[in-house]
Amino acid sequence: MSVRVMLVDDHPVVRAGVRAVLEADPELTVVAEAGDGAAALDVLQARPGEVDAVLMDLQMGEGMDGVSATRRLRAAHPGIPVLILTTFDTEADILAALDAGAAGYLLKDAPAEQIADAVHRAVAGRPALTPDVAERLLGRTTGATAASALSAREIELLELIARGDTNREAARALFLSEATVKTHLVHIFQKLGVDTRTQAVHEARARRIIR
Repeated sequence: MSVRVMLVDDHPVVRAGVRAVLEADPELTVVAEAGDGAAALDVLQARPGEVDAVLMDLQMGEGMDGVSATRRLRAAHPGIPVLILTTFDTEADILAALDAGAAGYLLKDAPAEQIADAVHRAVAGRPALTPDVAERLLGRTTGATAASALSAREIELLELIARGDTNREAARALFLSEATVKTHLVHIFQKLGVDTRTQAVHEARARRIIR
């Protein structure tokens, strides 16, 4: 039985390329496309039971982003796995997508067979991570890297600092006290081996923790 896939990406040329990759596998069929997360949710509501898996981009112009769409899609359609297919490989993006309920995380430059295999794995209820993404996640929990790995909350804070938020603004956005934000910053500085907010942002970008 063919697996029916929906593609969600704001670039028609990219969708056409991914469609060609997937449909090279005789057991995969692209049955729907959407240009952003909101459009994807509309398609699923209008066509219940017609999609088995969704391949979702992360950043889609002015439309609903992939993480928000994944969270809403999983809440409304828990039986449909969502795989992120993106060019971004930062820890912040990977963790946010998995926290939103994504069944897998793939990079657009992954070999065609890896992308097709990931769809099959997700539909079968198995994790679907390309090797490079899996290696990044493994590094957070094993070996020397684990001790210096930033927590998901610390990464969230760093993203806010990178966009220019003050401690007060970051505290408000994360529903924390300013004292807690300062404590998180101390831990971030220690883990990254830096002394200032500017250095922390630079180092985090260099390590591909944030964009």
